[in-house]
Amino acid sequence: MRIATYNVEWFNTLFDDAGGLIDDDSWSSRHDVTKAQQTEALGIVFTALDADAVMIIEAPDHNGRRATVPALENFAQTMGLRANRAIIGFENHTQQEIALLYDPTKLTPRHDPLGHETGKKGARDAPRFDSVFRWDLDVDAAPDLIRFSKPPLELEVETAAGNRLRMIGVHAKSKAPHGARNDAEATRLSIQNRRKQLAQCIWLRQRVEHHLDAGDPLIVLGDFNDGPGLDEYEKLFGRSGVEIVLGGEQADPARRLFDPHAHQALLGRIAAQPVTARFYLAHKKRYLSALLDYVMVSEDLRAKRPVWRIWHPFDDVACYQVPELREALLTASDHFPVTLDIEL
Repeated sequence: MRIATYNVEWFNTLFDDAGGLIDDDSWSSRHDVTKAQQTEALGIVFTALDADAVMIIEAPDHNGRRATVPALENFAQTMGLRANRAIIGFENHTQQEIALLYDPTKLTPRHDPLGHETGKKGARDAPRFDSVFRWDLDVDAAPDLIRFSKPPLELEVETAAGNRLRMIGVHAKSKAPHGARNDAEATRLSIQNRRKQLAQCIWLRQRVEHHLDAGDPLIVLGDFNDGPGLDEYEKLFGRSGVEIVLGGEQADPARRLFDPHAHQALLGRIAAQPVTARFYLAHKKRYLSALLDYVMVSEDLRAKRPVWRIWHPFDDVACYQVPELREALLTASDHFPVTLDIEL
């Protein structure tokens, strides 16, 4: 079975309010890319992936006028994908939903959020992801109230073979200092955003530990906007949010999650780093590459000897050698898919 995570930059703008694809020469929200070009590129990428399930980060919006599921299922039908059914969890207000596009003949997912609902005061013990988490971010004895702008998608999944597992789709808060007017404000916002991002990962780790205690096979996948050694603020807080969710070196090996790309990044900054995203920096006239997207698995799933792959147009030989796919990966999004091939 192939399971993927893919952050599709501004997927929402490719659809009208009825969920129909806007396949014309108007500009998409991607720089210098038309909607027709992005739509065609996404069709090529999704077809090449041929995944049984894709956790789509930044899926089309779900609100009073638009619906995520019809949009994704229409996209799948248009592109002739066998992963032609979609499911979402809690909607959000960012126009970037988290959704699973899947092959209904291979697996059956069910939205199954755990944890209790909270009021405005929140709770410290892994509340439901659409609720409020209390955590002291700045060690001032006054707990901060943390919310997910994009609540993780919690799924109970049954495969066609009758196996059950849990899947959590994640889009953690960005640490970028958006809106900063000067260097001092950028520093303040970066630290504030880092604290919130770490708190979200602590909250998520609590849920992970619940599943590990219950013996649930678990896959946590998505865009964490973070990774080992990604920025200078990691020294201030000691570790990245990704390390928190994985469990860290201090945890019992049976209670850790594993992702080989995160493991490689943890070996040190001198070693070559895997890359899942590529952003253009206009003021520097160059690209910034980063490891942001992960597929983490529990030890029982790791024992099945799964194979991970980053579909990077330059680093993956098979992608590079197919010009149509290479160009499609660059046109479709600023992130590249990550896949997990595993016997389930």
